[in-house]
Amino acid sequence: MTPRTTAAAAVLAANVLLGLGGQAAAAPVPQPGAATAETLAAADRAAASPESLATLSRFFAREGKVSAAAARPRVEGAAIPVSYLSPEFVAGKAGAPVARLEFLASEAVAADGQRAALWTARTEAGWQVVNIATGDDEFRYARLGAAKLPGGTVFREPQIDAWYVAGGSRVLPLDEDAVRAVGAGGTSLTGYRARVAQAYGNKLPGSAYAEGGMAGGFDEAPSPAGSAGAPVELIAGAGVLALGGAGALLLARSRRRTRAGA
Repeated sequence: MTPRTTAAAAVLAANVLLGLGGQAAAAPVPQPGAATAETLAAADRAAASPESLATLSRFFAREGKVSAAAARPRVEGAAIPVSYLSPEFVAGKAGAPVARLEFLASEAVAADGQRAALWTARTEAGWQVVNIATGDDEFRYARLGAAKLPGGTVFREPQIDAWYVAGGSRVLPLDEDAVRAVGAGGTSLTGYRARVAQAYGNKLPGSAYAEGGMAGGFDEAPSPAGSAGAPVELIAGAGVLALGGAGALLLARSRRRTRAGA
């Protein structure tokens, strides 16, 4: 597996206030409960703005594969909702869905074929691009989930970088990390709830674990470099962080790119 670049600090601005594990300088703005036509349209506008395209040009040029002038990035297709495992579901809150909306993603392509995901979230200044991530994970797993369980909810369990699709009473794996967690045949929604409650139930925000100086949640998988992972937060909201003096936002979170499972 190869590391996925998600923090474009070198091309966005200096003075980035990075804060993994819930150490952000300012509380994140709550995201809507669902992606509406209005929010999707706002995300599309933010992704295709001249400012976003200019930043994309620098992002695609960061490793010298193409010059910023020659990158000529474009946004393909419409924004899609991206959901993560819900802390309320982990906590066993009555009626809580397995996942909740974290951000909207738009697919960007450079002239030389490089691809990236623009993460857009609601901020105090309105809908803005808050992160750029290499690759096309969000879109690949959305397509795979729709094919595997039509009408289901595709979501990510960030603590182990696993992707699933849930529908009815079933949770099915979409990548190898999810297969290791629930088996190739998936599990029941009840069984999945029991697994995540055991893994993260005592590490939620507000728990003694979190208030003792540790982030809520735990990274059960080794880091891309092979060392043991550090505790990471079971995210509440998109976790957008302010860029000092830049009038923009950045979400910095290391993620690994995984191969789609059967």
